[in-house]
Formats: sequence, C-alpha cells, structure tokens
Amino acid sequence: MTRGTRWIFWVVPALLLLLSSGADASTVDVRLKLPQKARLDLDGRETIAIAPFLVLSQEGDRGSRGRSVDVQKEFERYLNKVMRRESDLKVVEAGSVEYPIYDADLLSREQDFWRFLGERTQADLIVAGSLDFDIQDRTGYRTEPYTSPFNGQTYYRQVLVEQTGFEYDILMQVYDGKSGEMLFSDNFKDFQSYEGEEADPLQGMFENLYSLEDRILGLFTQKEVEASRTLFTD
Repeated sequence: MTRGTRWIFWVVPALLLLLSSGADASTVDVRLKLPQKARLDLDGRETIAIAPFLVLSQEGDRGSRGRSVDVQKEFERYLNKVMRRESDLKVVEAGSVEYPIYDADLLSREQDFWRFLGERTQADLIVAGSLDFDIQDRTGYRTEPYTSPFNGQTYYRQVLVEQTGFEYDILMQVYDGKSGEMLFSDNFKDFQSYEGEEADPLQGMFENLYSLEDRILGLFTQKEVEASRTLFTD
C-alpha cells in the first residue's frame, strides 16, 4: 500500500460509520487524515545521495565536552537512518567527496561539481549543506517567590540557576543530480535548554534533531495531516 492511498482505508470506514449513526442530523463533523505532498518535486526521482556536511567553526562555551562530539559523523548517521526508514527514496553512498571549496554558499554555485557528483553516484538528488552545533553556558540568576516561615509573607529573591543550552543550525541544500542545479536551500534551527552544567552534549544534539525531524523529512516524504471537515447528511 502506497503512502498516497493509505489514508483512504482509514477515512472510508470512518465516514460510513459516522453517516450511518448520524442519519437524522443535517451535518456531521469528521476528522480526516489527508496526504500532504513532499516539499520537493519527487516525480521521476528515486535515488538520493547524502554528501558530507560542512561543519562550521563553533561559538560559545564548548570546552572539552563539545569537542568530544563528531557533529558531521553523528548527523550523517542520523540522516541516513531516518531517510531509509521514512522515505521511499533509495539512499546511495556518496563515498569520499573532495569539495572544490569549503564554503556552502560558494559551493551552491558550483553546478558542474554537483552534476559530476550526480554522475558518479547515479543519484537523482544530492543533499548537502553545513552544520553549526553550539553549546552555551546559560547559567544566570532567576527571580523566585519565597514565603517566610516566620511571618508567612511572600518575598522575592535571586537564585542562581545552572543551565546548558544546545543550539543546532542546519543549512540544508538539495541538488539535482543530473543538472547540478540547486533545488532547495533553507536553514533549520532549534534550541534546547537543560538544568545543570553537565548536560550531555550528545543528548542535546539528538533532542535538537528530533525537534527538527518532521521539517527535514517533509522535504522528501509525503505526510498525513489531520483536518476537520463538515459533511451534509440530508
């Protein structure tokens, strides 16, 4: 069963049940799951190659914890996994890639390079871009109410709160493997904050990715969205 027809098998029984039970009413409200097409035109495109993403220089308080995370490797592993699991596109190996220049903006103009990579991988689409994973010390003072045990009155005091912030900025670019033309370019950003200074950076990174997953997959996969509809029964 394809993604485009799966919703019919859920909608039709629900409509029949609602119409039969509400025959004496003039209208009935139903919730439908409707297909939403991928943001990219996938007609005639069956394969995709994931090229190595460029890792930008980091800002903020990374320290040794940040350096222990291989941002490029973890993202490539994650993207390969979700694309194979959720997309109908076949993921092909990009192999070792030697970029003519290590600047995502300038690379977007290298149409001959992307066409060459498409010919080498035989991929209809090539996804590439850049990554910026930033670990931030967000420790600061916060005003909190405090009730005195002596007179029962409420006061306000400054309390030191230790927090760590994880910010992920992903530049996602998609190229046509035959022409080398860039078909899509956009930034996907997310910020997560955790109590304490020893928050796990790998956990923070994947919380960022889980938050962005639907937006990323929306480029390559058809989704089902819920919508309300009013049906006339008379």
